[in-house]
Amino acid sequence: MNYQLLHIVTLLTVVAFGGDTRRTTTEACNADDLEGLIGFKNGIQTDTSGRLAKWTGQNCCEWEGIFCDNATSSRVTQIHLPGLISTDEEFFQTQMMGQLSPSITLLTSLEILDLGGLVGLSGTIPQTLGLQLTKLQRLYLYGNNLTGSVPESIGELTNLQELQLQENRLSGPIPSSLGSLQALEKLDLSSNLLSGSIPSSLTNLTAISLLYLNTNYLEGTIPFPSRYGEMPNLSFVRLHDNNLSGNIPPNFGYLVSLQIVSLSNNKLEGTLPSSLSNLISLSQLYLCCNLLSGQIPKSIGQLSQLIMLNISNNLIEGPLPQEMSSLKNLHTLDLSFNPLNLTSIPEWLPNLSSLSMIYLAGCGIQGQIPEVLRTIQGPLLELDLSANLLRGSIPSWIGSLTQLYLLNLSRNSLDSFIPDSVSNLGDLSVLDLHSNRLTGSVTRAFDIEQGNFGGSLTYVDLSDNNFSSGVEEIGIGGQFNIQFLNLSHNILKGTLPSSLGRLNSIHSLDLSFNDLASNLPEVLANLTSLEKLKLQNNHFRGTIPNGFLKLRKLKELNLSDNFLEGEIPEGEPLINFPESSYFGNKGLCGKPLSPCKTMNSFNL
Repeated sequence: MNYQLLHIVTLLTVVAFGGDTRRTTTEACNADDLEGLIGFKNGIQTDTSGRLAKWTGQNCCEWEGIFCDNATSSRVTQIHLPGLISTDEEFFQTQMMGQLSPSITLLTSLEILDLGGLVGLSGTIPQTLGLQLTKLQRLYLYGNNLTGSVPESIGELTNLQELQLQENRLSGPIPSSLGSLQALEKLDLSSNLLSGSIPSSLTNLTAISLLYLNTNYLEGTIPFPSRYGEMPNLSFVRLHDNNLSGNIPPNFGYLVSLQIVSLSNNKLEGTLPSSLSNLISLSQLYLCCNLLSGQIPKSIGQLSQLIMLNISNNLIEGPLPQEMSSLKNLHTLDLSFNPLNLTSIPEWLPNLSSLSMIYLAGCGIQGQIPEVLRTIQGPLLELDLSANLLRGSIPSWIGSLTQLYLLNLSRNSLDSFIPDSVSNLGDLSVLDLHSNRLTGSVTRAFDIEQGNFGGSLTYVDLSDNNFSSGVEEIGIGGQFNIQFLNLSHNILKGTLPSSLGRLNSIHSLDLSFNDLASNLPEVLANLTSLEKLKLQNNHFRGTIPNGFLKLRKLKELNLSDNFLEGEIPEGEPLINFPESSYFGNKGLCGKPLSPCKTMNSFNL
C-alpha cells in the first residue's frame, strides 16, 4: 500500500512539473505502441476502473494512463495504470482481471511501466522484456497474480532504477543477472515463491538503497558484503521469513548506511558479529526467531541511533552488557525467550530514557516483580514479563504506570489479589494474567463505579487462576469495547448476569471449566459480533435460548458437560456445529444430536 501511494505522489509530481508529455493532436501514435497497447487491452477481461474502456481511436497518447514524448519521437514513454486510484475525495482499489500480454514489449521507448496492485493481473512476465524495453527506469508489477520466473533478461535493463515485483506468485531462483543493474536503487521481490540462494552478484549493486527479499523460500547464506565498500548506499534490508542459514556475515558492519535490518524467522546461527557497532545509522534491528547464540556484544552500546532491538526467540545467553545503558534512543527492547537467566532486571534499564516497550518474556527472571520498573523514566506503554519465575503479589505501584497499553504477567506463579490500583490504568487495552495463582474477584481490576471496565480494554485473559467471584458484576456501568474475554479454568461461582449483553463488541467469550450455575441468559443473543462462545464444564441448566439463532457470526460453540435440556433451536448457526458442542447434556436433543422424542412416541 505504501508503494502504491508513493507511485501516485510520483505521478502527480511528474504532471505538476511538466512531466505530462502526452500528445494533444489527433494524429495516430506509433504503430508498434498502438499494437502493444491494444494487445494489452485485449488480454484484460475485466477492468473495474473503467480506464481501458476509454482507450478508443488511434491517438493512444491521449488515452488515460498513457504518456508520450511529444518533443522528439512521439513514442509512449510511460504507462501508469496502478490498482490504487486517487481522487480529490478518496483512494479506492480497482482490479484488472486477465493476462499480461507479451505485446507490452512492443513499446520499446517505455521508461516507466506501472501495473502495480491490479490484483487480478495474471500470466507471466515476458522473457524478452529486458531485451526489448531497454529504456525502462521503473518497473512496477507488484501486488498481482503473476506466476513463472523472474526473467534473466531483466539484467539487461541498464537504466533500471526501481524493480518492484513483490506480492505475486513468482517462483524459481533470483537471476544472478540482476547484479548487472548498476543504476538500480530499489529491488523488491518479497512475498513470492522464490527459491534457491541469494546471488552473490548482488554485491555489485553500487546504487542499491532498498533490498527486500523477505517472505520467500530462499536458503543458503547471506552473501553480502564480501569486503568494505560494497553496496555503500544500502539502507533498508529485509530478508525475514526465509530459510537462510549460516552466520550473520562478520563483514555485515561494512554496510555503513544501514538504517533498518530484518533477518527474523530464518535459521541463522552463531554469534552476533561485533562489527555491528559500525552501523552508526542503524535505527531498527530485527533478529527474532533464529538460532543465534552467545552473548550480546558490548559493542552494541555504540549504536546511538537504535530505536528498536528485537533478538527474541534465539539462544542468546546472559549477562546483558552494561554498555546497553548507552542506548538512549531505544524505544523498544525485545529479548523474550532466550536463555538469559537474568534472575532480575538490570539496574541500568530505567536509565534508557526513551524506553516505552519492554518484552522480557521467558528470560528466567525470578522473585517478585522488580521494583526497578517503577523508576522507568519514559512513558511505559507495553510490559511483557510472561513465562518467567515471578512469585508473590502484583504490586500496587503497577497502577502508577498510567500510560500502559499492554500488561502481560501470564505464566508465572503470582498468588495475590489483583490490586485495585490497576483500575488507574485508564489506557490499558490488553491485560493478560492467565496461568498464575491469582485469587479473589475477577473485577477487582476494574473500577465499576467509574465505568473503567471495558472502556479501553479490548483483550482480557484471566484464565487458569483461582478466581472465585465477580462474574455477576461483568458489564455493569461504563462503556464496553472488550473483544476478547477469557475467564476459563477458575473456580467462579454464581450466575451469568443480564448485563453481559452490554458487551456488544465482543468476539470471543470463554467461561468454560468453572462452577457457574444459571440459565443461559437470553441477552447473550445481543452479542451479534460473537465468533467464539465456550461455556462447557459448568452447571448451566434450562434450555438454549432461541435468540442464539441471531449469532450469525458464531464459528465456534461449546456448551458440553452442563445440565441443559430441551430441543436445540433449529437453524443456523446452531445446527452447523458438531455433536461435541452439545455432548454431556443429558436432556438436550435435536440436530445435530438425536431427534427429540415427541409425546406420541413417548406414549407408544
